[in-house]
Amino acid sequence: MPHPALLAISHGTASPAGQAAVRGLVDAVAQRLPDVTVRLGHVDVQQPDVAASLDSLPADQPVVIVPLLLSAGYHVRVDLREQSAHHPGVTIGAALGPDPRLVDALIARLAPLGLQANDRLVLAVAGSSDDRANEDCRVIARMLADRLDRSVDVGFLAAADPRLGPAVAAAKAEASGRVVVANYLLAPGYFHDLAVRLADGAPVARPLLDGDAPAASLVDLVVDRYRDALG
Repeated sequence: MPHPALLAISHGTASPAGQAAVRGLVDAVAQRLPDVTVRLGHVDVQQPDVAASLDSLPADQPVVIVPLLLSAGYHVRVDLREQSAHHPGVTIGAALGPDPRLVDALIARLAPLGLQANDRLVLAVAGSSDDRANEDCRVIARMLADRLDRSVDVGFLAAADPRLGPAVAAAKAEASGRVVVANYLLAPGYFHDLAVRLADGAPVARPLLDGDAPAASLVDLVVDRYRDALG
């Protein structure tokens, strides 16, 4: 009996850099699981979409979908279920966040910015129409605050308030040092570019995936979501 396939589903992006970064993560997962068929699909923007990705697998092959999404919003709760309903034997795993390994990745991305004791930290997140997804992001902000022993504000890029621009402006009005933006986005793309613009000159950390090799902890996280779904 073959192992269930792992279908990693990203949001999708028009950014070649973002596409390459996500592909790098999935390739690393495939190397970690040599006995498992690992494929990449997308819930929006890019092809293959979920249906086409499933159709590329044998009809009788069980599949675990691992959302490469940082929180469980509409895409996880609705889109993935609807788009996979035609394929028997599909299990949908949990979103990547919240998870302490994502906090590890955020801290690693902040390290080159030389965070100082009097710097004010704002976490840039995509935002969702589903407030459960926004709360997942607020949980990450609280986890990051606990790890760094400092307050962390949240700024949303869409769908929820406070938006990143006003959050950065409010932080600048109160900060005795710099305002630094931690980047809770999976890869380069539209939202990362928007975060840089809305930061209004404040330094912005790199997204969790970029041109370098993916952090081993992020590969572990995807593998664990696959294995947890099987469990």
